[in-house]
Amino acid sequence: MKTQPEAERVRITVLDTSAFLTGFDPFSFGQASVTVPKVQEEIQRNSMVKTRFEAAIESAKLKIQLPSEEYSQKIKLVACQVGDAFKLSETDMQLLGLAMQLKAEGYIPQVVTDDYSIQNVAKQMEIEFTALATYGIKRLLKWITYCPACHKQYPAGSKSKECLICGTKLKRKPCKQ
Repeated sequence: MKTQPEAERVRITVLDTSAFLTGFDPFSFGQASVTVPKVQEEIQRNSMVKTRFEAAIESAKLKIQLPSEEYSQKIKLVACQVGDAFKLSETDMQLLGLAMQLKAEGYIPQVVTDDYSIQNVAKQMEIEFTALATYGIKRLLKWITYCPACHKQYPAGSKSKECLICGTKLKRKPCKQ
């Protein structure tokens, strides 16, 4: 696909659950907004947020879209590379996959989230993000998983939750840059 110059590309806002919970109002925003079905499931408990969400869908200010399987798989690889895969929920993965897909389709996606792991993966993919209730991350974080008892280190994408040597629960911290 031939990419369009940035001035001709359409900006689109990709909304996480945290955007709705902190009071983001799609009616007060000029550009197109999109989210994933899992976000709708997550906000069902809060009646005011749910009402605003449903009104935005009914008035076409907000669309719900799933990423294709191709982008769902690609995002898992990127999340593993930076060490955030096990911190991201299915909702987070869908959201990032959708942002990646929209970018490939020629849009300029901006993810609205207060989740640092989502922000970190978005930064890795060079997708804009903004936070509403937090400061957001300033730089890309690469993580290491380690045992606090024996100090054995594991790869960022390690599925282990306990140290294979001593059995202590593993922790993670950003690599020093």
